[in-house]
Amino acid sequence: MAIDGLLLRQLRNEIAAYLPAKLLKIQQISDTELLFTIRTNYENKKLIISLHSVYNRINFTKENYTTMEVPSNFLMLLRKQIDGSIIHSIEQIGLDRILHMVLEARDELGDIHTKHIYIELMGKYANFIIVNEDGYIIDALKRIPPYENSKRTILLGVKFELPLQQIKQDPYQLIDLNMNESFTKQFHGFSPLLSKEVQYRIHNGERFDDIMDQIATSKRLYICDVKDQIYFHCIPLTHLETHIREYPLMHGMDILFFEKEEKVRIKQQSQDLFRCVKRELNKNKSKLPKLHQSLTSALDCDKYREYGDLLFAYMNQIERVNSITLPSFETGKNITIPIDMRFDIKGNANRWYQKYHKSKRAQSVLLEQIEICEKEISYFETMELQLTQADVQDAIEIREELVKQGYLKAQKSKIRKNKKRDLPHFDTFNFDNYTIYVGKNNLQNDYVTWKLAKKNDTWFHTKDLHGAHVVVTLDNPDEEAIRNAAMLAAWYSNGRYSSSVPVNYCLQKQLKKIPGNKGSLVSLSTYKTIYIDPEIETIQNLIDQHRQLQKK
Repeated sequence: MAIDGLLLRQLRNEIAAYLPAKLLKIQQISDTELLFTIRTNYENKKLIISLHSVYNRINFTKENYTTMEVPSNFLMLLRKQIDGSIIHSIEQIGLDRILHMVLEARDELGDIHTKHIYIELMGKYANFIIVNEDGYIIDALKRIPPYENSKRTILLGVKFELPLQQIKQDPYQLIDLNMNESFTKQFHGFSPLLSKEVQYRIHNGERFDDIMDQIATSKRLYICDVKDQIYFHCIPLTHLETHIREYPLMHGMDILFFEKEEKVRIKQQSQDLFRCVKRELNKNKSKLPKLHQSLTSALDCDKYREYGDLLFAYMNQIERVNSITLPSFETGKNITIPIDMRFDIKGNANRWYQKYHKSKRAQSVLLEQIEICEKEISYFETMELQLTQADVQDAIEIREELVKQGYLKAQKSKIRKNKKRDLPHFDTFNFDNYTIYVGKNNLQNDYVTWKLAKKNDTWFHTKDLHGAHVVVTLDNPDEEAIRNAAMLAAWYSNGRYSSSVPVNYCLQKQLKKIPGNKGSLVSLSTYKTIYIDPEIETIQNLIDQHRQLQKK
């Protein structure tokens, strides 16, 4: 679901509390995402502005983003126009999903000019428009020519006009309330979800003004998970009658959107990775049944030897015809033997012997090919899981691995690689007396297991499932450490949304790397197993309180 006007009002209030501020840096994360670094009175803060058609939003963020390696023309224009400017104010246009930001910036001659930025967070029409002090458009992230929208043109040099506002009531200045009609139609700022929640609360005895006061003073975000859907707002959504997760407003926005947007960025910037993995997986999955069919045929080769024996035994008693029926030496039953009319009986017997020996030789080759094919399927299923759970840096490492294996050609990536990072991008979870390391791709798994872990550290991995290698820096972890590590191992596996996920654990010295395999497969000599239910709230608490991204 999208942000509505009332939730945007609360986001705007928190942002406005840090203004005026200096705009230190402008970066572009993807084609539809901008990252502002601003200097407030006390600290630097990062402001994410997403104009994605589904995940559009604005909020302060503490997440680490990977920016585009080659800046776009629009980013270069923004840097020229407003880099180093002072952001004086940010206001909401009524209760619409439009924010108006006023800045003061110096031009090349040092003269100060006022610039206006309009951030429109309206689904597929989301846009970022920069306007000069005379009200004319300097440029926009998404240009709209007249032939696309005759009522509102967004192009360089055009007079900027706000979208037409619908005639509705301001919910903070209530005049009339109709309980039989959706509040979305009656009031500005209401989404259908909030309309249902407020009507539900009124039916249960709450006053409309009291509910609006709760919304106006809220600095929290409440998130509900209903089946495969996520619902959220700045007041608890009690009408959904489900468990509610509660977070500070800005942090809750990161929790909601960061992972989803990360997946979109990875698909935009690494589509060839997904195509490569999917292609190789489909190729091997279609190849495997054919190999099994060929093996079944090769294993049934004794009949060819018997054909040859019978033809040699009765060579002088039979005539050459299209097929010959003879009694079997072993069972006495009649066997019909096809005859190739181009050859005599002896020639046909030799051909059957040749087919027998060829099938015998093929058995070992086919068994080897089946084993290779099954390993390839397992390898690419692991890669597919790793891509679906990867962040941008993880995807860069997966690309390196696929290039090294020869499945992809080396090419320049669109995403900026951290030149300071020599080590794989594994996750680190710090606790009072121990640390948990999590590898989310093969490079990270190998490093965490064989380079980082000591012999007496405890190693975790889901049983019979593709997933992460997890290491706890304890040889005898207590129940809390075991559960935390098992939870992370289950979460970063393809058992993420299952229950009672089995997780094996043992000391690192009890592991052995399996030779001749791609990926990071290991064998365990002795181990214990714990069954764990992955819980998103527990994982989020671990991430919030203990995770530190590896930055070396």
